[in-house]
Amino acid sequence: MCRIHPDESRCEYQSRREKNGDPVGGGGGGGGSLTVWKKSSMSFQGTDGFTVFDDRGRLVFRVDNYSRRGQCASGGGGLVLMDGVGNALLTLRPKVLSMQCQWHAYKGENDYGKKTPNLRVFSMRRSSLLFHNNSKSEAEVFLGGRVKHGQAPDFTIEGSFTRRNCIIRSSTGEIAAKISRKRATTTVLLGDDVFCLAVQPGFDPELAMAFVVILDRICKKAYKPVLCS
Repeated sequence: MCRIHPDESRCEYQSRREKNGDPVGGGGGGGGSLTVWKKSSMSFQGTDGFTVFDDRGRLVFRVDNYSRRGQCASGGGGLVLMDGVGNALLTLRPKVLSMQCQWHAYKGENDYGKKTPNLRVFSMRRSSLLFHNNSKSEAEVFLGGRVKHGQAPDFTIEGSFTRRNCIIRSSTGEIAAKISRKRATTTVLLGDDVFCLAVQPGFDPELAMAFVVILDRICKKAYKPVLCS
């Protein structure tokens, strides 16, 4: 049985830290290669979410979701990104009736009904609903408080999240992180529920994982039962 936590040689993408021979690991803005496990509600008794492991197999992030609310226009469905021991890092909430599936991230565990724009870490929205298939960008991220009309995004997510093949790129064009498929061996590619998140040194893995959680919501296809063989 294949391990769930990362094996650097089996990721399609390696961070600069790995190429330089430096140790990898999540947290602290140091970059590294993480393995993200997307949990299915079919096998986890009514909950879905994420568990994230570093290269040593340590649990570094988790998200537990007990409701299928949280589609872009539902108005509910806030999610909490936690560290490995359950401390709340960021609360992720959808904007009610957002035409571009916009979400906000707040520090710590934030009450959904409480307006605290001063605690907002970033806002993220899908690039386009009408012309998404012709767009190079999946989503746009704006750091800080309220997003002003015409404001340029601080980060863009390019590629296809549903195919587990996308890049998180800063406004200066630098790659901050990359999401890619994970291999069990050199010839066996794992399913979409297990994938690699490679974070560049200097970019916060906490932010990268928050982007992943929101991408999973705004890029979600209609739910279909999956049978195990």
